Amino acid sequence: MSATPQKNRATRRVLAAAAGLATVGALVAAMPAGAQDRGHGHGHGHKPRTVDVQLLSFNDLHGNLEPPAGSAGNVSETQPDGTVKAIPAGGVEYLATSLRTARKGNPYSVTAAGGDMVGASPLLSGLFHDEPTIEALNGLDLDVTAVGNHEFDEGAAELARLQNGGCHPVEGCYEKGKKFKGADFPYLAANVTKEKTGRPLLKPYTVWKKNGVKIGFIGVTLEGTPDIVTANGVKGLKFHDEVETINKYARELDRKGVKSIVALIHEGGAPASTSYNYDCDSPGAGDGISGPIVDIAKGITPKVDALVTGHTHQAYVCTVPDPSGKPRMVTSASSFGKLYTDTTLTYDRRTKDIVRTSVKSANHVVTRDQAKATDMTRLIDRWNKLAAPIASKPQGWISADINGRGSTAPEKPLGNVIADAQLEGLAPADKGGAEVAFMNPGGIRADLVHKASGSEGDGVVTYGEAFTVQPFTNMMNVVDLTGAQLVTALQQQVSGGNEASPKILQVSKGLTYTLDLTKSGADRVVAGTIKLNGEAIDPARTYRVAMNEFLAGGGDGFAALGEGTNKLVGASDLDLFNAYLAAHSTAAAPLAPPATDRITVIQ
Repeated sequence: MSATPQKNRATRRVLAAAAGLATVGALVAAMPAGAQDRGHGHGHGHKPRTVDVQLLSFNDLHGNLEPPAGSAGNVSETQPDGTVKAIPAGGVEYLATSLRTARKGNPYSVTAAGGDMVGASPLLSGLFHDEPTIEALNGLDLDVTAVGNHEFDEGAAELARLQNGGCHPVEGCYEKGKKFKGADFPYLAANVTKEKTGRPLLKPYTVWKKNGVKIGFIGVTLEGTPDIVTANGVKGLKFHDEVETINKYARELDRKGVKSIVALIHEGGAPASTSYNYDCDSPGAGDGISGPIVDIAKGITPKVDALVTGHTHQAYVCTVPDPSGKPRMVTSASSFGKLYTDTTLTYDRRTKDIVRTSVKSANHVVTRDQAKATDMTRLIDRWNKLAAPIASKPQGWISADINGRGSTAPEKPLGNVIADAQLEGLAPADKGGAEVAFMNPGGIRADLVHKASGSEGDGVVTYGEAFTVQPFTNMMNVVDLTGAQLVTALQQQVSGGNEASPKILQVSKGLTYTLDLTKSGADRVVAGTIKLNGEAIDPARTYRVAMNEFLAGGGDGFAALGEGTNKLVGASDLDLFNAYLAAHSTAAAPLAPPATDRITVIQ
């Protein structure tokens, strides 16, 4: 990337504007009647009353520079005959091409993201504290992003370094003579303040300007970020209500004369269909979407014209009514760069506001049958050379795909492997004496894919692939919990904060129970069925339980797991996973996908 990205970006936009001027008249002519100005002139120095601004957006990239492997790299598309087709998608070489192609003929184009650009990243980015991803985003000409919860994985100081540049405080610079420059684009964190001063951690908003057109962007992460990030990551920070924060800064922007406002929100919903081309406004506005974003959208001031969301890794383009009852666009583009959203915002130069009735939006697949962006290929090759000595080391062998992230079942084959690896590694008396292990489903970031990712050969699991599955390198904990606390923890999977979207723990072999999804709340876990090695859990007995430090801190709404005592800290989750692969597989006898028979599900 050039040393003057901002200058190049401005040049590109000026050229794009010159190329696009001739099309403005055509754009206005094609607008809905309500969006057109009565009697605006063209030529003679008169600017048209309205101008179409193209908003390109995506979310939850998680450092996936290379196309995500296996089922995690597919998007679902409903065909005209009602069947659903899986389309391989993603990879920044293709995302760059998609965005650059989309921008052609659009002189007013702005690119925004909904958070989790980094964190839980594959080895290619994660090994280098996500510097490669920031560099790629600079090359994609990202204009602005909200922070997500994963931007806090390594704490506020590391987030500031990603924004401002500078080499890693412990590992230094990765390339000789090259200092990390940081992000060209602002990270927005309107609802994150410093406990000591009460001041925002980063900029709450930014204003994009072009030829008198002004659009304000406010960025927030979910208020519950501290519940899903390790305690160290959010130390000294306060996270505030998304709606109150956005409304506050929308008023401030409005007072400054910025009437067109987009909220970037790292929180989302679940559409009724996983197909990216599902119409979630059928039959009525927003009928086909549920989850936290619905109430958030209904509470955000009508001053905000569109909501770009994320976090749930779902694909949707919906309208949800604002507090005045008017429909407003709410979008999300899946994850890992597999989709991007193209939204048309019609800007009225007289009112300086967006004509809401003419907002149009659609998700598009980042297909892998288009040309690769050569600058992104060079970037990936450069970092891959640095990562290769570590990434390519074989850790074990598998006989077929073992699905984790790509599995939609409550009990995932790869979840069983991970939990078994944790139990085996921590069962010896001197390692903690674990009797059972729990793994949080959100911590499984990929599938183990049988097909070779490089030159290692089919069935070989490399260190890079294992890292991609478990990228947090959480330290393992073994704690004392009573049987009563164990039962409560299992009930917390489907009650309290997890009732609306259950988080089903992956359990080690020997633990069995029935999950009855026809019931509601804690009753979904059928208490009388919970057994360890065939024996009913004794509420009064103490059990030694293994889990990563995130769960042991009560993360993901598992307060009962945070009550453990007599803690012993063990190896990292990744080390135990790799040790298990080495102990249980050879080239001649690879590890097969395990049965998923620990949780009996009634639906």
